[in-house]
This record gives sequence, structure tokens and C-alpha cells, in this order.
Amino acid sequence: MQLNFKEIFTAFMVLFAVIDIIGNIPIVIDLRKKVGHIQSGKASLIAGCIMILFLFLGKSILNLIGIDVNSFAVAGAFILFFIALEMILGITLYKQEETNPMTASIFPLAFPLMAGPGSLTTLLSLRAEFEVKNIIVAIILNVIFIFIVLKTSSKIERFLGANGINIVRKVFGVILLAIAVKLFAQNIKALFV
Repeated sequence: MQLNFKEIFTAFMVLFAVIDIIGNIPIVIDLRKKVGHIQSGKASLIAGCIMILFLFLGKSILNLIGIDVNSFAVAGAFILFFIALEMILGITLYKQEETNPMTASIFPLAFPLMAGPGSLTTLLSLRAEFEVKNIIVAIILNVIFIFIVLKTSSKIERFLGANGINIVRKVFGVILLAIAVKLFAQNIKALFV
């Protein structure tokens, strides 16, 4: 089994930008303050499982409900666009519901924060370009990184400071905006062919 490190790196970086765990540190910290302890391992593992399952079953699930991949990708591009606007402009479009400590690790942390519409759409578009084994390695690397960030979120917050987190969030917001535009442009053409 030959792995393509260029594909792995590209898929890792795209998923890393979409998941934006560094940019979500403020949300993670707020969630910890609201509900207390968050199970970092459980949240990371569930997010990874959702992403890997969707990588294999996503297209079949969409076909089952009568949605083609291009329509899903265009919808995902809109979601990515609005997430990027939130990151760049510092506004909140998505209202979080109240959570309790038992479910906080799963919802909203694992889904939809990490394995949400943006990352799931991205996985489908990556699958069209890259080999599945390389995408799986990229997912696993992201899950490991997510776990490390969740475990050390308070230390990262102290190290980066409020300004550092804001800068990182805005940089990844611009990257995410570019990904959204590219995803939209590639898939909107396919809908009208």
C-alpha cells in the first residue's frame, strides 16, 4: 500500500482549515465553562468515526434521499462561506443550544463543530480528487491534532492570548472562504451541465 504524502498533506490542510480546531478554541473554552469537564478522547473519536463513515457512506446516503453530490457540495460551500464570514468578521450566525455535561462531548463538540456539514462536504469533494487511503490518514492526523488541542486548550489560550487566537481564526477564515468559493465554482457548473 503506497501512500501519497502530497495528497495526505493537502487533504490534512484542507480538513484542518475546515474543522478549524484552533479557531474554535474560544468555543471549546466557553463550553468547558458552561458544562465543566469535556471528554476530549470521546469527542475526537466520535468526530473521526463520523468523518470516516461519511467518507464511505456519504454518497450512498445522499443518493438514498435523492440528493446528488454536486448539490450537497454547493450547499456545503454556502455553509463554509458563512462559517468563514463568522471567523473573519467575528459575528455569530449559528446559535448554540443549551447543553449538559453528558452530551457536550458529542453535541455540539464532535458534531457539528468538528464533523459538521463543512467537513463532511469537504470529504466528498476530496474523495473525487484523492485516494481514500490518503484521506483516511489525513482524517486520523486531524483527529490526533483535535485531541491534543482539546486536551491542552487552556494552555493554548494562555500561550496565544486573545489577540493570537483572533489572528489565527481570521487567517483560517480567509483560507476557508477561498475553499468555499472553489467548492462552489467547481460544483455549480456540474449542476447546469
